[in-house]
Amino acid sequence: LIAGALGFGGVAAGAAGIAKVLFGLFLVLTVIFLVLAALGVGAVRKAID
Repeated sequence: LIAGALGFGGVAAGAAGIAKVLFGLFLVLTVIFLVLAALGVGAVRKAID
């Protein structure tokens, strides 16, 4: 609200856009790593034993 009142709406919108992109990127990476971890549990246990 303060940034908007001071006229930095463009900067705030740009930061929000970057935040959305980064959130989506990390969400996709999290899902990928969760799937890899679920599929690779047997391989990790075999390597440890």
